[in-house]
Amino acid sequence: MDTGDIVPADLGTTLGDGRAATLGDWRGRWLVLYFYPKDATPGCTTESVDFNALLDAFRERGAAILGASRDSVASHARFAEKQGLRFDLASDPDETLCRAFDVIREKNMYGRKVLGIERSTFLIDPEGRIARSWRKVKVAGHAQAVLAALDEAR
Repeated sequence: MDTGDIVPADLGTTLGDGRAATLGDWRGRWLVLYFYPKDATPGCTTESVDFNALLDAFRERGAAILGASRDSVASHARFAEKQGLRFDLASDPDETLCRAFDVIREKNMYGRKVLGIERSTFLIDPEGRIARSWRKVKVAGHAQAVLAALDEAR
């Protein structure tokens, strides 16, 4: 999916607290959907903590934040609790969301080629259209850049 595409409302997932959800549950408000490789790793922790620090600013602008990875519901629950995250994390072990957003990419890990999540973020408008997308995200300053893009898009 890319800028301008409509996100299928029926794309489902399970949240870190065990609730079932679809992306349609966020229709009517802005959604920041960010994909990250793995709970409790340095870059993923920093990115999640950065979004959490700006959560009130996103909410003031009518936006929700949803993080997504292939980690289990239990892993998400531990990660969210340890980091004090105040937004939902989507568990996507079967890669339904990841594949819909085309974030599963070949990576080079210690000389081996593996398939993994390419750190990516999507700003989805209240009608379910992708307003902006970021691929190959660098963590430093990213959450603030997404907030600035939300301000421009509203």
